[in-house]
Amino acid sequence: MRGDDLEQQGAMWSYVPMEQRIPAEHPLRVMRPLVDAVLRELSPRFAELYARVGRPSIAPEKLLRALLLQVLYTIRSERLLMEQLDYNLLFRWFVGLELDDPVWNATVFTKNRERPARRGDRARLLRPGGGPGA
Repeated sequence: MRGDDLEQQGAMWSYVPMEQRIPAEHPLRVMRPLVDAVLRELSPRFAELYARVGRPSIAPEKLLRALLLQVLYTIRSERLLMEQLDYNLLFRWFVGLELDDPVWNATVFTKNRERPARRGDRARLLRPGGGPGA
């Protein structure tokens, strides 16, 4: 007997952590701890770039992980990157987004990406020993 296709998929419930859904041999699994180590090292510099009050921005660590995915997977626009982050579990895991976390608006993402460049902080951030005060 043929089954029907009338039932619509409801909310997705899963008791399997996203971490377990990523294949052990996937290249991003090797990259993630390396990227996290570099971002931990840069964290004090990030803290100096942001105001202590105001509306929270996209965490710079998540922003940079997402941009790295854009380069690695040659995603041609930030709008398409946000689309991928919305439904791609591998990308969500790599960036650090939970399954139910909202994905950023592409315009907001772009503005957060451009802000350090406008202030000239990119070069200082990447210079050894350089932070905003250096």
